[in-house]
Amino acid sequence: MTNFFLFLFLSFVSINPVFSQSSLLESVKKNPTDAIKICNKFKELNSKGISASSDKAIEFVSKKNNLNPINAEILSIYIIGLHCPQVI
Repeated sequence: MTNFFLFLFLSFVSINPVFSQSSLLESVKKNPTDAIKICNKFKELNSKGISASSDKAIEFVSKKNNLNPINAEILSIYIIGLHCPQVI
């Protein structure tokens, strides 16, 4: 019986990041205006020679959306893919 509860716990822990990523994608889909604002920031950074995947860009997304750096990077990827694929 203990093994069963351990299995359930480990299953939940491994699925949790998937839910987090899904909610990040949904936030981009539901708030295109916010995503476009972030795209504009990425374009501004690109004009200064700074990549949208740089630490500076990820820090901006992290602070703007109150996310940890990993989720900020995931959110950035979703935003770039859906709203501004031309940024680098």
